[in-house]
Formats: sequence, structure tokens, C-alpha cells
Amino acid sequence: MRHGKKINHLSRQSSHRKSMLANMACSLIEHKRINTTTAKAKALKQFVEPLITKSKEDTTHNRRVVFAYLRNKYAVTDLFRDVAAKVGDRPGGYTRIIKMGNRLGDNADMAMIELVDFNELYNGGKKEVKKSRSRRGGKAKGAEAVAAAPAAATTETAEIANEETPEAPVAEAQAPVAEAPAAEAPAQDAPEADASEEKKEE
Repeated sequence: MRHGKKINHLSRQSSHRKSMLANMACSLIEHKRINTTTAKAKALKQFVEPLITKSKEDTTHNRRVVFAYLRNKYAVTDLFRDVAAKVGDRPGGYTRIIKMGNRLGDNADMAMIELVDFNELYNGGKKEVKKSRSRRGGKAKGAEAVAAAPAAATTETAEIANEETPEAPVAEAQAPVAEAPAAEAPAQDAPEADASEEKKEE
């Protein structure tokens, strides 16, 4: 029976397990994605996500707490400097596990675990627009502000277009008026020339 089995021990003693998870977390912070077995990836997700949450608030206490888990000052520096800047506005879910099939040697179920904000393919190089919801079912104030911003932008562009459009027809109307007398002038000169020729002949 597995009643109350909250932690996967991964067939290791506690000291071995903590060292392994610390090393995997340092590799994940450094390389932004690693390949491992699915069981280890799930255990690593539970291990590293609270540390990333700690890194959002850069205090001496938080750095010491994270260092107690990772035991690598370079990984701690990288976490608080680079990773925290990317995940600053994300409220959790910093990692993603993608199944990779089975390993050839022992048929173990493999997976890739990666930091969500560092994947350029899924995000397309753009920041994700987050949908905010209130607990009461209506739209949150943040969502209204986001919806109002594009509406204001379209209103401004419409006003600018309305200001520019009256000038264009006036210019077009003036152009034919200026061209019309020039076009008629040769036509008026032609009858006078014909009349003078007739007088000469007489």
C-alpha cells in the first residue's frame, strides 16, 4: 500500500536524493533545459519551483535560503539575476515537462524539463499576454485596462486619419481647375488662327 506517500524517494537515501536534485536544479538554471527520466523531472519540478519563487524577491535572507538548497553560488547568482528577471510577473508554473519517449538501454520513460520563459519557439520571442480574472466571475481591472488601451489607440488613429483626409480632396479639386484653362487655351487659339488665315486668303 502507498497510503500517505507524498514524496518519490527515487530509490535513494535522503542525502543522495538531495544532492542529486540540487545538481539537477543547478544544471536546469544554467542550461535552461535538461533531459532526464520522467520521475526525476517531476521530483525536480517540486524542488526547483519554490526556489524560483524565492528568487523574485532579492533579499539576503532569500539568497541564503536558496543557497542552502542549491549549494552553488554561481547557480544562485544566475537564478537571482537572469531567471528572476524573466519570471518576475509569472505567478507560478515556471517549468514545463515534455515527454521524450523511452530510453534505448533500459526502456526508462524520458522527459525534458525546461524553464518556460526561456523557450523562444513556444513564445515566438514575444511576451505572453496573460488573461486576468477576478474571483467573482467578472473581468478584473487589469483586463479592462488592457482592453481599453487598444481602443484608445484606434480612436487616436481614426482622429488622425479624419484630420488628414479633408486636405486630400481639396488638393485633388484644385489640380483639375488649374489644368482646365491650360487645356482650353490652345483650343481658343486655333479658331483665331483659322480666322486670320481666311482674312489673308481674301
